[in-house]
Amino acid sequence: MYPPVIAFAKTMFRALNMKITILGEEHVPASGGAVIACNHISYLDFIFCGLGARQSRRLVRFMAKESIFRNRIGGPLMRGMHHIPVDRDAGMASYKAALAALKAGEVVGVFPEATIDRSFTIKDFKSGAVRLAAATGTPLVPMVLWGTQRFWTKGRPRDLTQRGVAITIRMGEPLHPTRKDNGDTVSAELRSRMKTMLVEVQRGYPQKPAGPDDLWWLPAHLGGTAPEPEVLEAEAQ
Repeated sequence: MYPPVIAFAKTMFRALNMKITILGEEHVPASGGAVIACNHISYLDFIFCGLGARQSRRLVRFMAKESIFRNRIGGPLMRGMHHIPVDRDAGMASYKAALAALKAGEVVGVFPEATIDRSFTIKDFKSGAVRLAAATGTPLVPMVLWGTQRFWTKGRPRDLTQRGVAITIRMGEPLHPTRKDNGDTVSAELRSRMKTMLVEVQRGYPQKPAGPDDLWWLPAHLGGTAPEPEVLEAEAQ
């Protein structure tokens, strides 16, 4: 089912005249297992994260919330594309499924923030992406997306028919963690690289908010009205 979904997505990209820029696609290996660690700012991120691997002709198997697989529409699509359901009450099963996919030479996509970051920065990471790469000896590819939040993000209404929206997809040089490495250290390095990449992508983004009411999709440090990370942390406590 994966190729028809990709074809449909590309048709929609053209119909909406999206301005998609893909940078660093050479960092996704053309064969063998790999873990892609991507930031998470939109409900559509898995589509664009997967697009970043297409030049290498790879299909990304995403780890996604189990509830999506129970959706009447999304469920059959997720299962048909062999994505990996994550049940937070039984996480070991999804971890083992991801390990098996990597050992079979698949590319596994992980959102290490585990949830959409409404501050549009980079939240603290869960350890899964690093542990998977280290356990299987596969490269860990950092990726950042920007612009996807303008279509559909947490706390905002969907606006899926906008035309001409710029989307930037950037991949960085892979990390190569091993079982001997300190997982926290590797995770901190991964997060640092992704923060740097995201800042660079945000600053080079070719479009600006249309006016004061459109500032919501910019982080506070760039003059936007997205909530500060500290505010979100306080709300979560």
